[in-house]
Amino acid sequence: MINYDGRSFVSVENTENGEVSSKTFFVYRQEGHIISAAYGGGDIVQGTLIGLVKEDGCLEFRYNHVNSRDEIRGGKCVSTPEILPDGRIRLYEKWQWLDDESTEGSSIIEEVVV
Repeated sequence: MINYDGRSFVSVENTENGEVSSKTFFVYRQEGHIISAAYGGGDIVQGTLIGLVKEDGCLEFRYNHVNSRDEIRGGKCVSTPEILPDGRIRLYEKWQWLDDESTEGSSIIEEVVV
């Protein structure tokens, strides 16, 4: 199983209806099968996510953040990992806003070595 604890990620691709950008930085924590992260940057002032790591390394979580327009946004996401040749993790994310918008999107985040 992949251990996400202490790993950092940055967005490399997102659909137009998403708010995460290449300026958004994620720091993951993991205790057992529970995953959490803090994120911010770009249009995201401050965000958190919490969820579960599945046996296959996939993540299922809920996220909430405050954006630069002082809006509280949130949704749900399933992320599928790929281990890159250099050992870093790339996550392919399928997400959906759980507010009035309710649209779906996809994004890719990649581990960065800090």
